[in-house]
Amino acid sequence: MSINLWPKEQRPRERLLQHGPASLSDAELLALLLRTGVRGKDAVQLGQQLLNEFGGVAGLFSASARSLQSMSGLGPAKSVQLLAIRELAKRILAGEMRTGSHLSSPAAVRNYLRMTLAGRQREVFAVVFLDAQHRVLGVEELFVGTLTQTSVYPREVVRKALEHNAAAVILAHNHPSGMPEPSRADEQLTRALQQALALVDVRVLDHLIVAGPQALSFAERGLL
Repeated sequence: MSINLWPKEQRPRERLLQHGPASLSDAELLALLLRTGVRGKDAVQLGQQLLNEFGGVAGLFSASARSLQSMSGLGPAKSVQLLAIRELAKRILAGEMRTGSHLSSPAAVRNYLRMTLAGRQREVFAVVFLDAQHRVLGVEELFVGTLTQTSVYPREVVRKALEHNAAAVILAHNHPSGMPEPSRADEQLTRALQQALALVDVRVLDHLIVAGPQALSFAERGLL
């Protein structure tokens, strides 16, 4: 049954206006973005189907454009809407990172990196450059590899750190496989970068591995 045929007090739009966005479920909020459903499903049911398919809100907004467009019920227009919302959210998170006072915890940048790197079809290695007070100076994607690996050159990371006049960095890369566990190569690379950056007095605060909606922290695992 179309949402327009629901009792007015039960419709997501009216409930949001009456009680605020927190009163709506994830599927209902998503329905407001989708606006219409498909044959046999109203917008709320379509929203719930997408959440189930992608493992929740984080998974949906981490999905690639190709994955979104392959879903039944998501044509180009709806896919573009979701991608636009994700880009706006990413820019909000980027702004928050740059205006924050300190980043002593990896949680402060995790959401931004997860939204930036999740859903990528190739491995991407990125670096967040920080000053002595752990304020963000810049974020750069330095290397792009294949589905399973990326060649990372410590000399280039050091050069970029000096270019930004950074005192610390947070390393990050994605696992397109969807498995966040670090490989031995990941651990060896982290140690090599720590050693190279230490020569120019730059600390590695963390290394995050993004896999879908998940983000594993080397610092939290005690691997740094």
